[in-house]
Amino acid sequence: MTTHVKRKNISSGGAYENVFGYSRAVAKNGHVHVSGTCAPADFEHDSAYHQATAAIKTIASALGAAGAELNDVVRTVVYVRDMADADEVAKAHLEAFGTIRPASTLVQVTSMLRTWQLVEIEAYALVG
Repeated sequence: MTTHVKRKNISSGGAYENVFGYSRAVAKNGHVHVSGTCAPADFEHDSAYHQATAAIKTIASALGAAGAELNDVVRTVVYVRDMADADEVAKAHLEAFGTIRPASTLVQVTSMLRTWQLVEIEAYALVG
């Protein structure tokens, strides 16, 4: 017998959620998938470190709405526009995830949605 667990879509209220038809996070069966997350527009002139920290804060909020927390993260995928920013982004990642050490991938991409965006982070968590 298959047990169906309700899917929970979590919104952060970002403008592109309705434009692209996605959720900030989706929780189902103890799994939480957090979409690629960038810093909000008020971080436009900030460093990659500050943008990564802001993205992680948004991820933490989405996880909380799903009944999870940063300590439940088992994997992250980090996209940077320039590998020269890798050390700054790594510092923010270490501060948030250093004690739990999730599996992680760092990839350079040629561009992001906004020209000022330097980093985007995805997270996957397991709860329970």
